Amino acid sequence: MWQNRYMPNRSSKRPIDLNKLAASIVGDAVDPKEPENSGKDPAAVALGRKGGLKGGKARAASMTASQRSEAARKAAKVRWKK
Repeated sequence: MWQNRYMPNRSSKRPIDLNKLAASIVGDAVDPKEPENSGKDPAAVALGRKGGLKGGKARAASMTASQRSEAARKAAKVRWKK
């Protein structure tokens, strides 16, 4: 067994010092951190997501059979290269 009581299952993100741990728990409970604004326009993000949902199907529909075959051949070559 490679895990035992000396090796934790995952890394700890909280401080080991009990006082700092208690302060961080109270701080999280009192003032939860808001997700940081990534600086992106929400409307643009939504529009990009909408395009991403239909992008592959629309691209495949606009390609000829030989173009689709070539794209599939190239993808398979990259997959099997690993």
